[in-house]
Amino acid sequence: MGVGGYRPVQVVPNEEILKHIDSSDEWIRSRSGIATRHWAGPDETVAAMSVEAAGKAIADAGITAEQIDAVIISTVSHFMQTPSVATEIAHALGAGKPAAFDISAACAGFGYGLTLAKGLVVEGSASHVLVVGVERLSDLTDMTDRATAFLFGDGAGAVIVGPAEEPGIGPTIWGSEGDKNTTIKQTVGWDKFRVGDLGLLPLDEDGGIKFPAITQEGQTVFRWAVYEMAKVAQQALDAAGITADDLDVFIPHQANMRIIDSMVKTLKLPEHVEVARDIETTGNTSAASIPLAMERMLATGQAKSGDTALVIGFGAGLVYAATVVTLP
Repeated sequence: MGVGGYRPVQVVPNEEILKHIDSSDEWIRSRSGIATRHWAGPDETVAAMSVEAAGKAIADAGITAEQIDAVIISTVSHFMQTPSVATEIAHALGAGKPAAFDISAACAGFGYGLTLAKGLVVEGSASHVLVVGVERLSDLTDMTDRATAFLFGDGAGAVIVGPAEEPGIGPTIWGSEGDKNTTIKQTVGWDKFRVGDLGLLPLDEDGGIKFPAITQEGQTVFRWAVYEMAKVAQQALDAAGITADDLDVFIPHQANMRIIDSMVKTLKLPEHVEVARDIETTGNTSAASIPLAMERMLATGQAKSGDTALVIGFGAGLVYAATVVTLP
């Protein structure tokens, strides 16, 4: 019913990343397609960014916060184990007493949240559901890791899911491949920070304790995304009863421009299909990447209300989710 996004104020160009790794702007752009990304400041918390994005989605949907019955927040970068950040966001929005919970599904998190929201509305547990994908991945970035230092950005994207006379969210093709769950991972668990366990933590060049960061086996993930996720995307089209020719928009997870280009080619998308390439200026924002890209495409006129869009997210786990939606 509505979409909203929030990008942090600070824009970080590749030149800033190159202060910490031996690389070049040309290499980063050719490998990932990324030129800039946004990093959150001290006041741009997971909750604060979510509230900003959610407020825009609520307004775009033409409802009030009091009409929200459930709040689903997808994130891997909120460091308080409990309570859920969803409860904080719901309160800040003035949403009353909605069901509120967090989910952890990495870069497929928005698709997972969207599917849960659809289920709640269809079976009658909620009338209007707020789904937010939000990340502060700058907090989990090892700036000395040449393979990942340039990848990640921060931001929040939100949508409102509600009742409609015609279905606007198709069947979801989702799943996981747990045998590959170490290909993208956090370096160490939070439990290692307990007194007595500190000797197990990795150290930096000065002997200080390294904060946990996200690492990945780049080539393994790239091959999996290129070959397997195109199949999942096709399954989502089949489940929705349409073909690539029926699409107006393609919004894949903004992980890597080469992955996006390869999926477009494999799916044989017609030239009229607009493709989200938000990664160039936003970087990889994990759970936030699809709604942020959706919001930008609608705001710039690259996509319009009522367009048929294929969305697919994939990432750590390895998990994935793809569905066909009608844009708000």
